[in-house]
Amino acid sequence: MNAIILEDEPLLARELQYKIGEVAPDVKIVEHLTSLKTANKWLLNNAEPDLMFMDVQLGDGLSFELFETFTLTCPVIFITAYDEYAIRAFKVNGADYLLKPVDEKDLGRAIERCRTMLERQSPALPNMQDLLNAFKQPRGSNMFKEKFIANVRNQWVPVRTTDIACFMRDQLNYLHTFAGERYLLDFDSLEEIEALLDPQQFFRANRQCIIHVEAIQRVKPHENQKLTVFLKAPLNMEVDISREKAPSFKRWLDR
Repeated sequence: MNAIILEDEPLLARELQYKIGEVAPDVKIVEHLTSLKTANKWLLNNAEPDLMFMDVQLGDGLSFELFETFTLTCPVIFITAYDEYAIRAFKVNGADYLLKPVDEKDLGRAIERCRTMLERQSPALPNMQDLLNAFKQPRGSNMFKEKFIANVRNQWVPVRTTDIACFMRDQLNYLHTFAGERYLLDFDSLEEIEALLDPQQFFRANRQCIIHVEAIQRVKPHENQKLTVFLKAPLNMEVDISREKAPSFKRWLDR
């Protein structure tokens, strides 16, 4: 079974390809595409694959937009960091999806469902306009988390997401506000937090940090293609971004 991966972060694409090889060795990844532009060009010049893995949020738009240009009939597995509110659109319309970080058991089940679709020659693609509408909701809707509950001396303190400059993991998970306050959060991982945030406003810089676009003062590139991000006062923090993540960070920042 031939498949393509549409994912703009090379590290995540390689990790996904490895996991696909573990759970479904017969699935051959024939191409890794990194943007809507490259995906459009590839689909114009190649036969439709048996299966497609698509990240939802790409550097140059939403992967759903491909369906406005192409009439694709192959099964599609979408990969998303969005919360359950947006996921309802997938369930209603019959598309398959995986939440980041991708779990191998979920991946295996999704591939088996797609395999069944192909065997029955009845793939079920979603209503793409409904999905586009779900992911293009105006800011201020309940698609993303509006407040986080912080723990302070056995008391709960609500903190608006718009007041949060970054999230940091130091054994436990903390948020830092633009005013320089630091609060403990009751989350097991940064992945849980990341899934609740607007990816237009927040970027997962590394394993320890998620930063808000307005918290960035300047960025220093290095010869090894890594980046150092300097956060504004009163935070005065330095955040490292790997060579693999640097291109997607630049696209996120330069929009």
